Amino acid sequence: MNIEIYNLSKSYKTTRALQEVSFQIPGGVFGLLGPNGAGKTTLMRILATLLLPSAGKVRVGDWDVTRQPNEVRRHLGYLPQEFGFFGNLTAFEMLDYIAAMKGVPRNQRKTAIESALVSVGLEDRARQNIRTYSGGMKQRLGIAQALLGDPSLLIVDEPTAGLDPEERIRFRGIMGQLGSQHTVLLSTHIVADIEASCDRVAVLQRGRVVFNGTPAGLAAIAQGRVWDVELDQAEWTALQSRYHLISSRPQNGHVHLRLVGTENPLGRGTPRSPGVEDGYVALISNDNQFVEVEHA
Repeated sequence: MNIEIYNLSKSYKTTRALQEVSFQIPGGVFGLLGPNGAGKTTLMRILATLLLPSAGKVRVGDWDVTRQPNEVRRHLGYLPQEFGFFGNLTAFEMLDYIAAMKGVPRNQRKTAIESALVSVGLEDRARQNIRTYSGGMKQRLGIAQALLGDPSLLIVDEPTAGLDPEERIRFRGIMGQLGSQHTVLLSTHIVADIEASCDRVAVLQRGRVVFNGTPAGLAAIAQGRVWDVELDQAEWTALQSRYHLISSRPQNGHVHLRLVGTENPLGRGTPRSPGVEDGYVALISNDNQFVEVEHA
């Protein structure tokens, strides 16, 4: 399902959460990346028909989000950043309740629920009370409820925030599998989720799109600007205002650093091939400098 966003803006009194946002989502897994407060959740809520824009237009397939919200909802599965379940119900009971609210016919619910649970790896826990679930299992159950009704579009907001590494890796695998059958819009501030799961990505900063392209294109922004270097603490203190830190670890009384910057640190750095995180840091660190949108 194709998603088209044209000159979308949203204001809250004196705050402009979105400013003339435009891009298209052709299908697969599309990532929406940006720091906290960039406008990601506002955009997701507009796409999910939960919030009206101040200006602009959004089309989901053949339907206008503002004028035809009920049609959009029939083709939509949504996992918000914050959600809850009734802990005293089993996963199957909870999904049966949600399926009924979504209008899934009674004679189709069992099959729909079982299919959704298999998709997220919870089929063996279907009769277990939700209050016994881990945080990662609850997130996967959240995806399962979004799959009920066989939606064409899945909107998933910050699904891996707070998860342990094992559950985060599992979640990325689920996103990749779902992208072969649905259009998935994945909002996150965790760059590794984008790198692992997404075909394309848009970066929001201060309510504007500052990049739209492939993860490889985002990484390329930092080409020739990524360095590994070992410094003592005094040297790093003197240099840190000129570089953006990607990672650091103590090593033999010094600190081993991965940095993004235009110059080789003290002439001792080893140049490295950039990753998506390097490109993202290079992009958003250019305050108010918006890069050419990549369409390739």
